[in-house]
Amino acid sequence: MISQFFILSSKGDPLIYKDFRGDSGGRDVAELFYRKLTGLPGDESPVVMHHDDRHFIHIRHSGLYLVATTSENISPFSLLELLSRLATLLGDYCGSLSEGTISRNVALVYELLDEVLDYGYVQTTSMEMLRNFIQTEAVVSKPFSLFDLSSVGLFGAETQQSKVAPSSAASRPVLTSRSDQSQKNEVFLDVVERLSVLIASNGSLLKVDVQGEIRLKSFLPSGSEMRIGLTEEFCVGKSELRGYGPGIRVDEVSFHSSVLLEEFESHRILRLQPPQGELTVMRYQLSDDLPSPLPFRLFPSVQWDRGSGRLQVYLKLRCDLPPKSQALNVRLHLPLPRGVVSLSQELSGPEQTAELGEGALRWDLPRVQGGSQLSGLFQMDVPGLPGPPGQAPSTSAPLGLGPASLSFELPRHTCSGLQVRFLRLAFRPCGNANPHKWVRHLSHSDAYVIRV
Repeated sequence: MISQFFILSSKGDPLIYKDFRGDSGGRDVAELFYRKLTGLPGDESPVVMHHDDRHFIHIRHSGLYLVATTSENISPFSLLELLSRLATLLGDYCGSLSEGTISRNVALVYELLDEVLDYGYVQTTSMEMLRNFIQTEAVVSKPFSLFDLSSVGLFGAETQQSKVAPSSAASRPVLTSRSDQSQKNEVFLDVVERLSVLIASNGSLLKVDVQGEIRLKSFLPSGSEMRIGLTEEFCVGKSELRGYGPGIRVDEVSFHSSVLLEEFESHRILRLQPPQGELTVMRYQLSDDLPSPLPFRLFPSVQWDRGSGRLQVYLKLRCDLPPKSQALNVRLHLPLPRGVVSLSQELSGPEQTAELGEGALRWDLPRVQGGSQLSGLFQMDVPGLPGPPGQAPSTSAPLGLGPASLSFELPRHTCSGLQVRFLRLAFRPCGNANPHKWVRHLSHSDAYVIRV
């Protein structure tokens, strides 16, 4: 049983507020929660907090805080599960979960809350049951895109139909109007990987980890059977080898409860009958042994004149992707010593930018082609770190410099090598239009750190 539910923006602005029992301090409780949250030391705040006789349980999703309060002695895990399911429902009905979509669909969000919770008690979080009661249509606008979808095929890189998904596909809500279902028979399948890497200052690899997911978003009628064929050489564990080519190995794998595995062992085929909406079909992990080279290597060179406080940093970034691949939205973040007051730069391309901000150097590269090599020369004055006059320049890094971190996206690329061979549907529409299938492969950095 919960007393209140509210959604706050990353700055603490209340977007949604629902008081189910009237036993709280009103909207001031949301402000109290955000003050307690921002007053805690460090970046990681506890998901469960206490104030007087009230418990705050929250999750953070897409920059938003989803918060439930209760004065009862309830298992926090059950409320965390409820908040996670609410986040999934809001994403399905609004198209995506963000401050903009919530603001545009306030009426729809409140209608969902009225059906999911009654006097603070959970009624249902089932998409199937809610579709019979939710009448409000989602308000959709063109979503923000990190890069041009039409040029790189973010959603649905070339599939069997050799099509590219429309730019609005990623944020299209699950439809509630039955009259529109026959016109929106589409399935979106994403293979998304997060790459974590730690590289020593001498270039040796200290740690590598890949966390992958196969995500499905279906607009087909619930119960429609589909078969997902994975790479035949896909194997779990180091002892198993399959096929004639190089093995594509992961250390651990888990499946959604609706996935049937009769054909997985023999043919690497997943069969399922998913409900309408979004679910994670499979999760997997790979550590310490990538089948391909790392996407980026950084070669830093530091010159520090202790006498004048002049710091010169030369960065050479090499992209080891295949020549036909590319990385997008690449950003290098390099912490600098305290007191840096100026920056002069020489970059290898006109589309690159660099600036100082929040005690760090940010070097932005919108697009990096596989096999290319980019460089930047940065000269800074650090008057707070002078040494004895006349001392020779040093190649050792001053205190406070580094480590460098990279963020990037790799469309149509998986670091593990896992690919979707096919996506086959057993669904037969009443009309002549066949269901559309969109498949995307995407890797992005999670924590890509290079010591200087």
